[in-house]
Amino acid sequence: MRRPGVSYRLHHLGIPTTEHLPGERYAAKVGMYTTDNLAGPVPIQWHRFTPDSPLHPLIKTQPHVAYQVSDLAAALVGHEVILGPYEPIEGFHTAMIDHGGLPIEFIETALSDDVIWKRARTGRQAPLYASAQGESPEPQTEGGQADQAEGDAGQALGESA
Repeated sequence: MRRPGVSYRLHHLGIPTTEHLPGERYAAKVGMYTTDNLAGPVPIQWHRFTPDSPLHPLIKTQPHVAYQVSDLAAALVGHEVILGPYEPIEGFHTAMIDHGGLPIEFIETALSDDVIWKRARTGRQAPLYASAQGESPEPQTEGGQADQAEGDAGQALGESA
């Protein structure tokens, strides 16, 4: 449901994958590899998850639509929040909701798209990918902790209660 006084602009699509893709960067805090495809009419982020990723099952299994919003707190009112709010990139605040089984990401930022994608790609000023510099462990094949509570993802990201 759209909130009065909140503007919404399509930002990107996120698509889970099991394939190793060129240019992946690793976010150890959430057990996720990300590859950006900025070539088309809508940016796409491909996400591959480790077996022990603490993220919500919807995030790991369903594509998501991401909207840049003018007021993140207002956009979240009345929705079931499944991740966040948190700041994966300095100056870029985000949260995800469950909208009838479809994860939707809301983003509030004053950064330009060029700055956002550059920070994500380089890991500079991007706390989520800070451990990615020179580190890209392969996911575990057995013994993962898939039954961890999704709340662990929020703790790993430094969410406030």
